[in-house]
Amino acid sequence: MNANLTSLIGTVATAVLLTGTAAQAAGDKIMIGGALSLTGVQAPLDTPGFKGAQVAVKYLNDNGGLLGKQIEFVNIDGKSDPVTVGNVAVELIDKGAEMILAPCDFDFGSPASREAQQAGIVGLSTCASDPLYSAWTLGDKQFTLSMWNTTMGAVAADYAKEKGWKTAYVVTDQFIAYTKSLSKYFVAQFKANGGEILLEDTYTNGDNNFSAQLARLKALGKRPDVIFVSSYGTDIGMIIRALREVGYDAPVLGGDAYDDPALHTALGEKMGNNVFFVTHTWMGPEAHPDMPKFIGLYKEMYKEDPDTSFVATGWDSIMLLAEAVKAAGSTEGDAVAKALEDGSFKLLTGELDYGTAAEGHVPNKAAVVLELKSGKPQFVGWRRPERIPAP
Repeated sequence: MNANLTSLIGTVATAVLLTGTAAQAAGDKIMIGGALSLTGVQAPLDTPGFKGAQVAVKYLNDNGGLLGKQIEFVNIDGKSDPVTVGNVAVELIDKGAEMILAPCDFDFGSPASREAQQAGIVGLSTCASDPLYSAWTLGDKQFTLSMWNTTMGAVAADYAKEKGWKTAYVVTDQFIAYTKSLSKYFVAQFKANGGEILLEDTYTNGDNNFSAQLARLKALGKRPDVIFVSSYGTDIGMIIRALREVGYDAPVLGGDAYDDPALHTALGEKMGNNVFFVTHTWMGPEAHPDMPKFIGLYKEMYKEDPDTSFVATGWDSIMLLAEAVKAAGSTEGDAVAKALEDGSFKLLTGELDYGTAAEGHVPNKAAVVLELKSGKPQFVGWRRPERIPAP
């Protein structure tokens, strides 16, 4: 994708701006189906992506559409249920969807991509980061916009090294593949960097009780330099508060699930400090020169500023698909997949270059590190590990 919004308009300049009634014939539209979850545990990640996607579709349609057609984005709530997500994808494909946007997680999103693969069309997760979200597992037309956890975990470990944190206590929520693999790759990189893991502990999402883990941490007889917590949803805040309330003030480090405004609010000014996390971008000009333009478009549609990087994953997902379709000259699955493999894309969430299907469509991409200060996220910077653990 071109480096700025102006040049993106140029890439679709050959498209014809359609006029007439809103009820255009189906053949005059390109339908993108979405199975994003707007309710349930997945909603804090998918709803912002849905909003960002809506902004992108309006922007493209206002500037000529794509291949002479307007884009129609139809999302049906996946309800944070894998079976529902798969059924939604089937329904959307039956309705004429030519590409599918899947939820931001392997466990919740993979059923949609499996249905897309079976239908011979491209499926794209807005931000699934487990390496299971790959062409190896899902098929040669399936992609994720996110860096894999190999990168996310490595960036977190490299940042710990950068800060001089040499010992770590690691807590892994057993909830989904994402939480488990993020810890796996953090531990691998942390050890490779010369760090010592004092204890690898576990937690079960929804327990809302961290006392057993605190007892094991206390029994170590040694305080860690950093605490890595790979969890999901509201449990992250509960774990951090439990640690702080008993006097563990070491920095807490985690992944993109921390990029949730509800978590920041829950921690507040008192508890929301010395918390660092790796995510997709930063909603400010420090991350990308086009970010203010995107924020303006978002605010025009929703009358508020975006408050999480997941809105940018939705925008980038639509823009990425649009660029691939333009390069392919069609929405045909093989052609769009090849365009994604062959292209190099400059996105709000960083420069992206996919590996081949044989390489799993590995998303070669940087990540952003943010820090919570008084419950407010602050930009630390872009990071790309020199060495990445094997998936």
